[in-house]
Amino acid sequence: MTTTTEERSLPKPVFTDAEAGAKVFPDSTARNYNYFTPKKRKQSHYEDVTVEVQPDPRHYLAQGWLYGFADGQGGYPLTWTKLKAWGSDRPVPERFPGSGGAGYEWPAHGWHEFRDPNEEWELTFYRYNSNVVRQINQNIDTARESKAFEQWNPNWVQFVERHVGAWMHVEQGLGLYLFANANRRAPTNMHNNAIAVNSMHRIRFAQDLALYNLTLTEEIEGFDGAAHLDAWNNDPVWQGVRRVAEQMTAIDDWAEAVFVANVIFEPLVGELFRSGLVQQASPRNGDFVTPTVMGAGEHDYAERDLRYTKVMFEPLATDKEFAEHNTALMDEWLSTWTPRCIAAARELQPIWSLPDSKPPRFEDALDRAKARFSGILDELSLTTPKELTQ
Repeated sequence: MTTTTEERSLPKPVFTDAEAGAKVFPDSTARNYNYFTPKKRKQSHYEDVTVEVQPDPRHYLAQGWLYGFADGQGGYPLTWTKLKAWGSDRPVPERFPGSGGAGYEWPAHGWHEFRDPNEEWELTFYRYNSNVVRQINQNIDTARESKAFEQWNPNWVQFVERHVGAWMHVEQGLGLYLFANANRRAPTNMHNNAIAVNSMHRIRFAQDLALYNLTLTEEIEGFDGAAHLDAWNNDPVWQGVRRVAEQMTAIDDWAEAVFVANVIFEPLVGELFRSGLVQQASPRNGDFVTPTVMGAGEHDYAERDLRYTKVMFEPLATDKEFAEHNTALMDEWLSTWTPRCIAAARELQPIWSLPDSKPPRFEDALDRAKARFSGILDELSLTTPKELTQ
């Protein structure tokens, strides 16, 4: 018996040339974008895939934010930082009763001027970090094959297991709880990208140190791979660093969080420990491997993360409309956090005497860190706080 199925009646699509993408206009076939002004003569691939990817109704998005929060705020509220941005390519604001922003909504355009000098986006991020991890792994494999770990002074083994290992907690905490949080709260996609990459640098470096710790546990007899936990939780020399790191993760203002971490904490504590102690003491104690691991994290900060941070904050400190407001706010941050970081650095002083072959004096290393810090503030057109003399 043959059965027939009755064909269902479905509406046929009717095209009216009103569909998205149907309209033909002069730039329909263009392979680049003209809704932003490139930093240089020709727009870069970084700008094509980053600038305005997260649109802003205060800038271009005419229909408003597509989502909001329970309190009624939408998108990326500019109140998530107390800093303000007028912008460098706008005229000096007019002043008369009722002028407001002279036709501008003051905070919007200045934020959109930021461009990451590292030009970080997805491809560059994966390429850079894979190269770093590959180089670290090659160095460690070479050290393992050449029995380089057997050259370490016994006292240095204990130093690495406790104090070099303890630094992974700083990197993990700031990467996961400070920079990842600041990334979501920053107002433009250009800020989000740069801060997210900073976050992943930190998390990758923490992972580098954790994997290095596991390798040393396998390669060095008696190496205590859990000693860093006791040092971080209980050793008095680390409690100042731990206190400041945990306080930083509680900062609500995303710009303050990035400023405190990269402008204050890193030169006064991070570089002091990594370059002023570990990098200096390692070769003197027979260790030529640890500097390659520490050096990767040092390069992340000194050559990439600090670079974008300067470009982010210097225009705010010299803003046409809000320079005075912004510098006063950043001076307040400096006055609050500089003494905290100096105190944390000074609490680390006892570990300078632990290696058999001593690094340069702690006070000399701290003086260099303070000079480095002052130089960064000069580049940002900020005044060195009096608290630095503490």
